[in-house]
Amino acid sequence: MKGSSFIIPILVIINLMIINTVLNLLTPESYRELGVAISINFTWLIIGIGLNFYSIERKEKFITKYHKFLRHYFVFVLSYFTILAFAKIQFESLKQILVLTVLLVFLSFSRWLFFEFRKLYRRKGGNFLKVVILGKDKNLSLLEEIFKKPDYGFRYLGYFHGRINQPINNDKNLGSYNDSFKYILENRVDEIYCAVSQFSVPDLIELRNFADNNLIKLKLIPDNKGFYSNSMEFEMFEKVPVLNLRKSPLEKNYAKHGKRIFDIVISSLVILLILTWLIPVLYLLNRFESKGPVIYKQLRHGYNKKSFWCYKFRSMTLNVEANRQMCTRNDLRITRVGKFIRKTSIDELPQFINVLMGEMSIVGPRPHMEFHTALFQKDVEKYLVRHYAKPGITGLAQVRGYRGEIIRKSDIVNRTRMDIFYLERWTVLLDLKIIYQTIYNCLYGEEKAY
Repeated sequence: MKGSSFIIPILVIINLMIINTVLNLLTPESYRELGVAISINFTWLIIGIGLNFYSIERKEKFITKYHKFLRHYFVFVLSYFTILAFAKIQFESLKQILVLTVLLVFLSFSRWLFFEFRKLYRRKGGNFLKVVILGKDKNLSLLEEIFKKPDYGFRYLGYFHGRINQPINNDKNLGSYNDSFKYILENRVDEIYCAVSQFSVPDLIELRNFADNNLIKLKLIPDNKGFYSNSMEFEMFEKVPVLNLRKSPLEKNYAKHGKRIFDIVISSLVILLILTWLIPVLYLLNRFESKGPVIYKQLRHGYNKKSFWCYKFRSMTLNVEANRQMCTRNDLRITRVGKFIRKTSIDELPQFINVLMGEMSIVGPRPHMEFHTALFQKDVEKYLVRHYAKPGITGLAQVRGYRGEIIRKSDIVNRTRMDIFYLERWTVLLDLKIIYQTIYNCLYGEEKAY
């Protein structure tokens, strides 16, 4: 059963039912006029069509393109208030914000349910596509693993390889290319995946004509010479396809602007609610123990390896090795106050000033001293890749235990590996998990916090 044409209409109906139910129950004044109710429904649909919201990709999951849903919802909210204004309907701002938040929760939950239902539906055999592969190269096994995942709804029939019929020693080996056209037609294949490295230009033209004449989708698999990476992305330079090997989800607009708004809001709150009273307190405590400023600044490398002054509460006595030597266990330079604030990570709080200034983010790879950057970039493979993102107050490497003193080379290698993983696999959920784990570690202590 391939039928899936009813899935999107059902999703549209469910969305409209939720919108009308929530708004009618919580803000009945908005629904007194039939024209307002019709306008609200019509606006949701028009925005969805305009933003291509209901074109759901086969491999799409709930979280992968959640930003697409948020964009749709944000435009709808603006339109909703515009409709109320034109209809001259009086409303309480605080109440409307609460109602729209409830609506967002219900719509998000329905979206999650939709993807769960679709997953179950495909596992039961619905909404599938029959696919074959032409050509056997290093991509074959990777594609086969993808096609075997029941959540995606592919029914993988096998692959064709070679010009001459050979003994078949694999149940997925369907024979030579000479057998492919007949097999594809007889088995009503929906999509053909072709490894371009195995074919000449005339072969590809013939294959394209065959697919077009038989209403079969043809997808070409480029030979990327083994440069597999989660950060790879094709870009079109007019008619020239270019493979970008270092494309990070952090470069997407919703990531850049969303993280920046979050950074500004949280850093402003921390500065106003915590630093305004904590700075004088630590200043007085430090004055009794050692000379020097309460806030220490140090040049570190940030985004694109640009240097910036990184702020910290001073936890050591003033010393000439501060810009070269990391803190070590039982370091004699640490003051008594410094020992406490380092153990609880309070010493990092002034970096919220760096965040507000746009030099850092709350979550990202930790910034290193200039001296250590120069050292590590020579010895650690791909070390500088971590500078494609703003440095963070906390990061994936830190919550995974790779923080503090670098005792052996594997410490910085693993830290770099975690940072690159973060750049390639960033999601809003990952940031929230890192923040939660950081707060947990601060409250309950961490072995390498010294």
